[in-house]
Amino acid sequence: MNTLGDIPRKHARLDPEKECMVCGEVRLTWRELNRRVNRLANALAGLGVEKGAKVATLALNCHRLIEIYYATSKIGAVTVPLNFRLAPDELVYVINHSDAEVLIADHNTIEMAKSILPRLESVRERVAFVAQAEGWRDYEALLEEAPDTEPDVEVDEDDLCHIQYTGGTTGLPKGVMITHRNYLTTAIGMGLALEFQPHYSTLQVLPIFHTAWWPVLVHHLAGCRAVIAPRFDFQEILATAERERVTHINMVPVLFSWLLDFPDADKYDLSSIRYFSYAGAPMPEEVLRRCIARFGPIFQQGYGLTEASPLGTMLLQEDQCRLEGPPELVRRINSCGRESLVTEVRVVDEEDNDVPVGEIGEIVIRGKNVMKGYWKDPELTARTLRGGWLHTGDLATVDEHGFIYIVDRKHDMIITGGENVYPFEVEQVIYEHPAVLTVAVVGVKSEKWGEEVTAAVALKQGMQATEEEIIALCRSRIAGYKCPKRVVFVESIPTSAIGKVLRRQVREQLELEK
Repeated sequence: MNTLGDIPRKHARLDPEKECMVCGEVRLTWRELNRRVNRLANALAGLGVEKGAKVATLALNCHRLIEIYYATSKIGAVTVPLNFRLAPDELVYVINHSDAEVLIADHNTIEMAKSILPRLESVRERVAFVAQAEGWRDYEALLEEAPDTEPDVEVDEDDLCHIQYTGGTTGLPKGVMITHRNYLTTAIGMGLALEFQPHYSTLQVLPIFHTAWWPVLVHHLAGCRAVIAPRFDFQEILATAERERVTHINMVPVLFSWLLDFPDADKYDLSSIRYFSYAGAPMPEEVLRRCIARFGPIFQQGYGLTEASPLGTMLLQEDQCRLEGPPELVRRINSCGRESLVTEVRVVDEEDNDVPVGEIGEIVIRGKNVMKGYWKDPELTARTLRGGWLHTGDLATVDEHGFIYIVDRKHDMIITGGENVYPFEVEQVIYEHPAVLTVAVVGVKSEKWGEEVTAAVALKQGMQATEEEIIALCRSRIAGYKCPKRVVFVESIPTSAIGKVLRRQVREQLELEK
């Protein structure tokens, strides 16, 4: 398989009657999926969508998004998945910046899409998942009217298949150019490590518009089934996992923290799950130990980023869930693993030299999974991919066996009184307090210290804690300069669409309130 479009085509030949996708009441075999994909591909071609054209999608999780990914791939078009949580101005910027010719929306987003249409510069065709939307073509009607024959378009593995816009933690969103080879390299690397069996299945919980859609890609590449969760609702997710007997769920650490305190979790039979995976941020050790105690030693993680489509390192169950034994092995519970079978990963200093064991440096990645570059930004591309390595901006140490331990993001590091403080280290300690649900540690501007270590803490329902307790806990575990000068209790911590804590928003809010 050389392109994303080859996945449904190949499996439709090998296992035509095998179920491959479930989304609500919709159940599709490989034959049915490939026919729908071909109909959509031909319909888009009939609308004048040529190779290289951009098709933007604005929708919640749905089987149709996967169909679009495969269909655009078969005709050499490029999907631009949009974050449905973006503000109107942000959506306008991304759509215009990407040169999208087609905009596809669902019933949840169509009103937002309609409101920004007058400001869109290149969109000439509009398609809706909802029927009878005035001025919009009906998605299902397009499929009914188009042939299900394989499109006759030559697509190369190095052609673009997606432009994934990053969350824009600083400045405007960046368009990450991802090729077919990038995605398939990631899928092969993950699939080899996870040793898939034909009956395996994943429950796609995180947004499909993000590179966090990789569980569908990896399972589909192996001919396995993907079950789509339309929205993030624990009760619905757990009920679906039980009903469909899924073998895998991928989430981010904060969601596992919430799951541990979800009151009805024990009502559901999750015995079919062979492994939970997580990515997006390090898992606090206290949270991970509670997860293993609750669900068993079935956890593993990956580290990566959108620019790596998204694979960098992997930490498999035997290292992730080792709670007893020699200290040099048990400590791996806090590692993000080692480079995967398809990537090279190093930790380097400012001159791109490997740092000694135990010293802090920046993670850099090389492999066929690394992005082609940033759309319309050759200067940023050159800086980020200098020397042929993807410079991630993530700080870490590495041990003598190549296991990498993330310290924090470069731009999240706090400099207080001339000392460097890494928020994740402080958060790890605060999570040990039994009343803490979520925490974000940031640096707030201070005339005296330059930046003041400040913790925003959301407590578990019905539980209490004081600022003095949190600070005393930190003083008992870490150096005084690392301890919060202030603890602010909040109802909730802002997170991204995939559940990553947004420290920048926390910092801005705390500075306003100071």
